[in-house]
Amino acid sequence: MDNSKQDRLKKTVYGGSARKDSSAARIIEQVYVCLRERGYNPINQFVGYIMSGDPTYITNYGGARAIITEAERDELLDEFVSFYLESLQNEHNNKG
Repeated sequence: MDNSKQDRLKKTVYGGSARKDSSAARIIEQVYVCLRERGYNPINQFVGYIMSGDPTYITNYGGARAIITEAERDELLDEFVSFYLESLQNEHNNKG
């Protein structure tokens, strides 16, 4: 993935946050890019995969289906929830 794509993704998915250090975060990032490039709604696809465990929710494009299976679903869910709660906390802290 080139740097401009990484920068755009960081702003889109992570809101400019520095939180991208876990393997689950890197997996989410890579799969997100593949889903967007193929025109899929990443939220629907991630939720479908996490809830069902069915990897066909994730496109084969760019190897995304193989990449998503490198992490356990609970690790992916942990990353999504952690990011969301950290965002809420940051928003709350910024309101002062």
